[in-house]
Order: sequence, then structure tokens, then C-alpha cells
Amino acid sequence: METPTAPKKEPMTGLQQLLDNDVVWSFLHTPMAIIGAVITVVFVLAAVFAPLIAPFNPFDPGQISLWDGKLPPAWIEGGQGQYLLGTDNQGRDMLSTILYGGRLSIMVGLAAVCLGMVMGVSLGVIAGFNGGLIDSIIMRAADVQLTIPGILLAILINGIGRAALPLELREEFAIYVVIIAIGLTDWPQFARVARASALVEVEKEYVQAARVIGLPRWLIMLRHILPNVMRPVLVLATIGLALAIIGEATLSFLGQGIPPTTPSLGTLIRVGNEFLFSGLWWITLFPALELVILVFAVNLLGDWMRDALSPKLR
Repeated sequence: METPTAPKKEPMTGLQQLLDNDVVWSFLHTPMAIIGAVITVVFVLAAVFAPLIAPFNPFDPGQISLWDGKLPPAWIEGGQGQYLLGTDNQGRDMLSTILYGGRLSIMVGLAAVCLGMVMGVSLGVIAGFNGGLIDSIIMRAADVQLTIPGILLAILINGIGRAALPLELREEFAIYVVIIAIGLTDWPQFARVARASALVEVEKEYVQAARVIGLPRWLIMLRHILPNVMRPVLVLATIGLALAIIGEATLSFLGQGIPPTTPSLGTLIRVGNEFLFSGLWWITLFPALELVILVFAVNLLGDWMRDALSPKLR
């Protein structure tokens, strides 16, 4: 008697394989993560395409009129239809400056996080893989830095960087100084996470086998250790992006970040704060709302990534 054969399963398509992935399934079944992703994507796209979306170019003096300064939003008495969210004290359209300001803040945040992540992960992997004196020096340096409040350290680094530049180059290179200042304050967190993961990976058999066959240390760290420590690092980077955006806004608000002539969310809030008690609330409110919503959305993504990528929390 012939035994019935089981029907052959059809191979899964690329879309089916993607939807079957645990991380994708978790994302599609987490409403707050979807909301955070949608808001973040909208803000990022608005920042990228700001020159196409913005009604005016706040960097073009020909499109700025001091006679139109301090106009309220269009729906309030005294407002004009061409300035939907009103104008600031220089006559710049608030909607346009917010779009360009968000673009600059996101760019500074991403660059600072990348700098801190590259530096921290590199030092953390080196410390965890080598151990001994190298580990002690790197981690004690990280511990010392963590005792200093991040914003104070960023102000110190920013001040040193500006003082080292010639006077005529300070405004031109201010953005890069802010990126370096924020990035250098973030590396200890990445280093500690990368070191902890590296210590676990070093004891595994595949690393021991790589050592036995004589692979160079740098190749083992780059090919075997680094890819396996990136999962917790990416979670930290997502949360760090929100903190970096807040850091840029804080430095600019204190007058230690982006120059007032270059609109960022921090500079817009600082300028608006000077006129807040004069009744010009829209100069501060709208940039502050974008900052709060953007940071909130990124934090939602970070919380979901922490839960989805951490096996202990599943």
C-alpha cells in the first residue's frame, strides 16, 4: 500500500519572507511604533525636501521684508495669507524657517550620533576584546566623562572649538563644532554597551576558532565581533538621536550653538523667547512644537526597537 506523500510547500516570495520576519511582525503589531515611524518619516522628508516645500527661502535676502516682520499667523487678525504661521522679527516666514530649521537640527543630530557611535563602538570593542590595561584605560576615561553633565561638557568643547578657530571662520564652522561637541559627549554610552556585548562574544567558540587559525586581532574584531554588537548599539543610537537633537536645541538656545542667522529649532526658540512677553507667541510655539513632536516620535521608535531587538524582553 502506497503511503500518501505530503504536498510540497511552495517557496515563499520576498514579501512573504519579509512579513514573516520577527522584527517586521513586531513592528506591524505595535501601533505606537507605527505612529512614531510615520511622524519621523514625515519630518525627515519635510527636512530633505524643504527647498521644494517651503514657500520662501529664509536664506535669500530678496525674499525677506522687514516690513512684514512680527506678523501673526494667517488665521489671526492682522495676519496675511502668504504667511501661514506668521513671521519672525526679521520678516522671515515661520513655516519656511521651521522646515529649514528642522532640516538643520536633524542633520546635526544624525551627524553627532554617527560620530559618537563610531568612536564609542570602536573603543568599546577594542576594550572588550583586549581586556587588561587597555580595557581599564578606556573604561576609566568613559567613567570620568560620565561624571560630568553632558550639556556642560558640550558647552566646554564647543567653547574650546570656537576659540581655536579664527574669528572670521567661527560662524562658517559653527555647525561642525556643535556636531563634534555633541558627538564627543555621547561616546561613553556607546563604548559601555559595545564593551559589554564584546565581552560576551569573545568567549564564544567562533572567536576562539578564529584565534586558533591565526587571524589578526583587527580582522577578528572587524569581521566577527563588530557585527554581533550592533544590535544593542542601534537601539542606543535611535534614542541618542533624540537626545542629540535636544542637545543642539539646548546649545543654540543658550547662544552656544548655531548662529542666529542660520535657523535651527534651537535658534528659533531662543529668538522667539526674547519676544514671548510681547505677545509674539508664535515665534516660539511652532518651533517648540516641532521639536517636542519629533523627539517624542523618535523615542517611540527607540522604545519599540529596544523591545523588539532585545531577546530578554521578548
